[in-house]
Amino acid sequence: METANRKSECQQAAETISKEDPVAIELGKVSHSQDDKETMQGIVHATSPPELIKIMVHGMLCGNCAHSIEEALGKIEGIDSVSVSLEKEMASVEFYPEEITPLQLRDAIDDVGYEAELQEIVQSKKGSSDNISSKDNKRETEGMVKYTSLSDTDEEHCVLKTSGKAKYDALSNRSSQAKCTFNVSGMTCASCVSAIEKSLMKQNGISSALVALMAQKAEVTYDPDVVTPEAIREMIEDIGFDAEILEGIAKGGVETVTLIITGMLCTSCVTNIETVVKGLDGVTQASVAFSTATGIFKYMSDEIGPRAIISAIEDAGFECKLALGQTHGSTALQQQKTVRKWRNSFLVSLIFGIPVMATMIYFMVNKDQKEDLILLPGLSLENLILFCFSTVVQFVGGRYFYVQAYRALRHKTANMDVLIVMATLIAYLYSVVVVLVAIIKKSDYSPVTFFETPPMLLMFINLGRWLESMARLKTSDALSELMSLQPAEAALVTVGNEMEVISEENISVELVTRGDILKVVPGGKIPVDGKVIDGLTSADESLITGESMPVHKKPGSIVIGGSINQTGTVLMEATHVGADTTLAQIVKLVEDAQTSKAPIQQIADKIAGVFVPGILILSTVTLTVWIAIGMTHPDLIPTYTPEGVNRTTEITIEFSFQVAISVLAIACPCALGLATPTAVMVGTGIGARCGILIKGGEPLELARRLKTVIFDKTGTITYGVPRVMRTMLFVALSEITEEEFLAIAGTAEASSEHPLGVAVTKHAKEMLQSDRVGKCTGFTAEPGYGLQCTVSHIGLMLNANMNQQNNASSSSPQIITPPKELTSSDEIVQEEDSGVYKVLIGNREWMRENNLTVTDEMDHSMAQYEGLGQTAVLVAINGVVAGMVTIADAVKEEAKLAVIVLKDMGLDVVLLTGDNKKTANAIAKQVGITKVFAQVLPKHKVEKVEEIQQKGHKVAMVGDGVNDSPALVKADVGIAIGTGTDVAMEAGDIVLIKNNLLDVAAAIDLSKHTVRRIYINFFFAIIYNMVGIPIAAGALAPFQVLLTPWMASAAMACSSVSVVLSSLLLKFYKKPQYELLGIHDTPDPHETV
Repeated sequence: METANRKSECQQAAETISKEDPVAIELGKVSHSQDDKETMQGIVHATSPPELIKIMVHGMLCGNCAHSIEEALGKIEGIDSVSVSLEKEMASVEFYPEEITPLQLRDAIDDVGYEAELQEIVQSKKGSSDNISSKDNKRETEGMVKYTSLSDTDEEHCVLKTSGKAKYDALSNRSSQAKCTFNVSGMTCASCVSAIEKSLMKQNGISSALVALMAQKAEVTYDPDVVTPEAIREMIEDIGFDAEILEGIAKGGVETVTLIITGMLCTSCVTNIETVVKGLDGVTQASVAFSTATGIFKYMSDEIGPRAIISAIEDAGFECKLALGQTHGSTALQQQKTVRKWRNSFLVSLIFGIPVMATMIYFMVNKDQKEDLILLPGLSLENLILFCFSTVVQFVGGRYFYVQAYRALRHKTANMDVLIVMATLIAYLYSVVVVLVAIIKKSDYSPVTFFETPPMLLMFINLGRWLESMARLKTSDALSELMSLQPAEAALVTVGNEMEVISEENISVELVTRGDILKVVPGGKIPVDGKVIDGLTSADESLITGESMPVHKKPGSIVIGGSINQTGTVLMEATHVGADTTLAQIVKLVEDAQTSKAPIQQIADKIAGVFVPGILILSTVTLTVWIAIGMTHPDLIPTYTPEGVNRTTEITIEFSFQVAISVLAIACPCALGLATPTAVMVGTGIGARCGILIKGGEPLELARRLKTVIFDKTGTITYGVPRVMRTMLFVALSEITEEEFLAIAGTAEASSEHPLGVAVTKHAKEMLQSDRVGKCTGFTAEPGYGLQCTVSHIGLMLNANMNQQNNASSSSPQIITPPKELTSSDEIVQEEDSGVYKVLIGNREWMRENNLTVTDEMDHSMAQYEGLGQTAVLVAINGVVAGMVTIADAVKEEAKLAVIVLKDMGLDVVLLTGDNKKTANAIAKQVGITKVFAQVLPKHKVEKVEEIQQKGHKVAMVGDGVNDSPALVKADVGIAIGTGTDVAMEAGDIVLIKNNLLDVAAAIDLSKHTVRRIYINFFFAIIYNMVGIPIAAGALAPFQVLLTPWMASAAMACSSVSVVLSSLLLKFYKKPQYELLGIHDTPDPHETV
């Protein structure tokens, strides 16, 4: 009775809490709608380690209560582990803050029927969060993580204590933040990047802006309640650059398709189409524009595909077709458009610049004719010709510079275009003014002018921009190759029960949906990711995974979209389409990497931000200083001669303007801004081609500074699944052959669900090249000991084409045959039916329990392999222990070589595993690792990484990206092992598609080459400015070393081109082939290599 009353009181208390605080309850329920979930706020850090929170739980009466809470919370996404203590009335929950909040945890426990209380809530108040940040609570809330929950009218704030060092970088309001990517054209240097970023950051509603010069993209994080992507696009265009909204890949399986719809007569047709499409399951949004005859539809890719949407629209009486994609294609077209723009500008400058050069050279050679060719007082034929051609070049060939400079100055920024316009315009206006003054004064001679400067300067600059844009187009060749792998069409077929093709039609690859049956002929490209359901072939996956050898495909094999079918016609079932395909994810990763900035680039951006204003000041100072020198000491002016004593002022001003214009012309922040992004773009592209996906410039830069590489064991050093390592016979071959032994053992284990049994059956099928097994009857298994059964019909597995020579030449695990001398007791006694075998498989105890003798030799052999971390299993056939099978999580073939290579590079190699010490040491000994951390739980791996980092080492963590995620994030460089299709692992900074450990060394090698190239680029960029600017300013004038403006412009153009060409040299990088270096023998594992 007391227990019942207690429970009733708890339920009443829970109801009272619900009534008193309906907002908290409504916000916290785990079973909320998606909209409610999206209002919950947390720290947005997808790869953060879990946080620990302790929650008081009232109302538990027995152990079952605690178990029910653990079971209920264990089913909720975002919870890593749950431990409930009945005695302490406490629930300890490890959860991921980006997926679930403390309030939701509290209410989830309430939903089970108990009263939960958040013990670690420092402050919880309705209304504004101002109180949380008050002075009284400032000390208390330091080092805490804040969560916010929003409803229509109320706001609840919670501050949760976090232990240790802050694990997260920023707090973010998930519901009020969105990202949009823009294609931005017209950027020429780092100053343009700085101008866009600074201008956007001044706008309300924009929290961050990242602009990539080489990728010609901008990624903006904004508040959709304050500003829209269209408004941001207009902001960018208002700054002076062309912008286009790129439709990003939506998360949560949502994709977007754009359709061209014809047959609409009025706006009611629009309403009709939207209503029909919205009624389809899986369609989340439908928007049709009557004016443009297009429709944009968002849908869940795992529920519906574009074909179903098109069919529904056509059934409604309209014609519909796919609007072919724009994102990647438009970027390439925009780059080509930029190349044409600068080519045309150069041609205009060249056509009108050549006569200027010819005129200038002619009158330099024939100086005496200058005075004879005076058309008007103060105007010579030379100046008239130069004026006419210079005017055309100035305002036609240089029109792009004027537009960009005007827009930059309007927003109070200065970029490279401002320098160019000022240099040419000052030279042009100065020349016009001095000629007009001479004409007005009716001078006997025509003054020296700079009319030749604008054509010459613009000609060289336009040539440099043209060459630079073509070279920059080449830097994305690797990405273009990847994108070109996607075929345009796929052969959609319907098949019968016997896999015969009933019908076939070619459709656009964008219309392929999951579950479609596609036919791929020899030489054709596999359209999407899928699995083979009929046929045999081999596929060339080299451009995707970097695997040079063709990969054999049979029914059940996974195929990757974009790979080339080589030998046979196959039928495949589409499993991943659109943005979910391996190829699409690789392209997205590479694009993101090329958009991101390396830390070293931030220094260049800061320099570029003040470079142009600094050059303007320097040019002004140069002008002023030389005028002062000329007025006080005219003999120091290089162009001054005693005969020109009456023209001292004119000569001084002429020379001062010349050097000032030269300073403007030679100064170039472009090369500085291009030094890093061009190298990163080429480097990441080369990495993708080699099967190494590097997620941005930061890991690319950090990888070269690594001192320690930590390897996870399972799935990284080893394959992660049990494999047969050795097969040893204890009887003569005359009694039983290796093939028969494998067939019997494989058939017996085929009925077992134990992982070791599955490994034996799989190995037998592979060795005998058979997909079938014999007949197994009377199967019984004794947990912890072994199995027994009767095996027959093993002829089904014995392939006539299989022979011992194939076995001997195979790279499969070794089969050890016994000596010929055997006693009569070792002979296998056949049953009356020679095709029936009584089989026992298990450990020593299982054999002895069944009255079978395990000899000392057998026990020694088992112990020998068990010492290597392998599991030894005995196989008895018809009462005789016939052989032994050893099974282990096999070490990858290249693991040993990879460790040697890394040590040879001067790196410390560590093995980190949750396995027992004996197994860990055995695996470490095989691959040559001397430092081992064993029995480390996933949540404690982070602490081990921190421990090594505290010694001052840069650490790389290599793992499979599953239970290693926290450690991968904590490491300076997280390297995730892929499996050919798992390429979007969020945790890794670098993803190895081929699942080859040698690629760890290759990634570090590529990092070193790329960063070395970045430093070379910076050298080129800095040397031009550091050496060129002083010379242009007249520092060597006393030694008669001068740079005229046109020479300065040529040097400036060369600086940008040289930097881009330097980055292109990375295209010759070849991934090291370590197996060719003669590294085959492993040294003693206790030696330092």
